[in-house]
Amino acid sequence: MQIIILENPEQVAKNATQWISELFSKRTHPILGLATGSTPINLYQELVKSYQQEKLDFSKVTTFNLDEYHNIAPENAQSYRTFMKENLFDRVNIDQENTHLPTCNNEQNPRWQGLAYEEKIKQAGGIDLQILGIGGNGHIGFNEPTSSLSSRTRLKTLTEQTLVDNSRLFNADEYQPTMAMTMGIATILDAKHVILMATGKNKAKAIKEMITGPVTAMCPASALQMHENAIILLDEEAASELPNQQYFQRVDSEHQKIRDKYGLFL
Repeated sequence: MQIIILENPEQVAKNATQWISELFSKRTHPILGLATGSTPINLYQELVKSYQQEKLDFSKVTTFNLDEYHNIAPENAQSYRTFMKENLFDRVNIDQENTHLPTCNNEQNPRWQGLAYEEKIKQAGGIDLQILGIGGNGHIGFNEPTSSLSSRTRLKTLTEQTLVDNSRLFNADEYQPTMAMTMGIATILDAKHVILMATGKNKAKAIKEMITGPVTAMCPASALQMHENAIILLDEEAASELPNQQYFQRVDSEHQKIRDKYGLFL
C-alpha cells in the first residue's frame, strides 16, 4: 500500500485526479472503475473541471461502476446511474454506451447478471484503475463485513449500518432498497491499480482497521493489503487514528521522488 496523507478532502480529490490524468496519458483506451457516495463527488468535480479546461479527454474511456441498487430503474433519482450522469457522465465527452453498472431487477437472475458483468470487464481488458471509497464498517463497494475475499459480482443484502448511513439520501416516504449488485472483493483486487479515497473523522476507525489490522472478511477493505498497487488517499481526519503517521509521511516523501522521476504508475 502507498499511504498518502493530505490536508483536506479537496487535496485528496486533486491528488486522485493526477493519477487519473496520468492513466489517460498512458492508455489509448483507459478502463476506469468508478464509485458512488459522498467521497468521490469532489473527484468528479475535479475531473469535470479538467475536461472543461481541455486537460482530459473522455471520448475513448470505458467505465465500470462498483455497484447499483437492486431492482431500481436507471432513471430513478436514487439510482447510481443517475448519480453518475449528474456528477460526471453528462458533463464530459464520454460515450455513454461505454459506461457500465451491475444492474439487476426482479425479472433477472442475479447470478447470471453477475457473471455477465464479470465477462464485460474481462472482454474490455480488465480495469486499469479502480476508484474506491470505504464504509464506516470497512465495506468496499457493497461488500459488507463477512463478504468472501474471493467473491465476484453478485447480489448482496445491505447491513443495518449501511442502510442507516445511506438513509440521509432518501426522503422519509421514499423506497430505500435493501439489496444491491456489487463487484466482489476478488473483482476489485483484479484491477491493475486501486485508489481508495477516505475523508472525515467518521472513516478513521475503518481506515485504521484496513491498514493496521489483519486481513479479514470482517473488514473487507483489509483485502487491499494483498494488492500490489493500492494507493490510499486520506485527509488528516481520516488518518487521525493511524499509528506511525510520521513514518507514513516519510515513506510518501521518499516515494514522491521516485514518482517525480518515473511517473505515478511504476
